Amino acid sequence: MEYSVGILELKSIAKGVQAADDALKSSGIRLISAQPVCPGKFELLFTGELAQVEASMDKIKTGYMPYIVDSVLLGRIDPNVVKALLGAQSTAKKGAVGVIETFSVASSILAADTAVKASNVDILELRAARGVGGKGIVYITGEIADVTAAVEAGSRYAKEQGLFVGSSVIGSPHTDLWDYL
Repeated sequence: MEYSVGILELKSIAKGVQAADDALKSSGIRLISAQPVCPGKFELLFTGELAQVEASMDKIKTGYMPYIVDSVLLGRIDPNVVKALLGAQSTAKKGAVGVIETFSVASSILAADTAVKASNVDILELRAARGVGGKGIVYITGEIADVTAAVEAGSRYAKEQGLFVGSSVIGSPHTDLWDYL
């Protein structure tokens, strides 16, 4: 199954909750996130087959246009990115760690997708908006050469979009840091 992800950002939390309910009732999508984010906005992320996600996004755009700040439909997302968005932790062995930080939720998801498609890496975490001031952060792991290549690819994507904040690659993280990640 090819996964797609719909991302909507609304300027009203109350209307965001209502839009999430409408999206879930309109087609067979799976909710990834429906929550208030800084500064006073509502983030709505969901996944499913492309036609289902597209239908849900169209329904929300039609009914909530005055409240929509941004909307992005991401097709053909790597299943590992979707799993990371759903909170599944990787069972990856300890290795090098790479971090890509972006200014938006959509750019972090696409940077993560670009990274995992560019090299043999696992996603440790993909954090979108909450707790990071509306930014997105992806943590990846693997062999140092793979992590370096993945971080470069994901960062290049974010830079091309003008949404890159920073990145880092740590070849051999301290045990205490690894346990924290």
